[in-house]
Amino acid sequence: MEAPPAGEAAPPGEPDPTWPDESAEAQFLAEARERGEPVPVPANPAAEPEAAEPEPSGPAPELDELVGRLPPAVRETLDELFRARFVRVTRLPRKTLTAPKQ
Repeated sequence: MEAPPAGEAAPPGEPDPTWPDESAEAQFLAEARERGEPVPVPANPAAEPEAAEPEPSGPAPELDELVGRLPPAVRETLDELFRARFVRVTRLPRKTLTAPKQ
């Protein structure tokens, strides 16, 4: 089934298969501002300076110490689901653990 052309509503009982593009969203927000409605300002993570992550000093903690920090129920669940085996401790930069920006 084809999506209806832009500006036309979907047939009754069917969800709208299209999502507004950037220009339609900007137009909607501008109209809402004109009506005096509060319009939330979307957070722009690119505009905020990235906080400098302090480098940990000293050697990484021992593996047994880190495994000991996990509650027993978590360790059991990891073992049941993934047969997880802890083999080493590695430090990763925070950037490695965040999702890529689109």
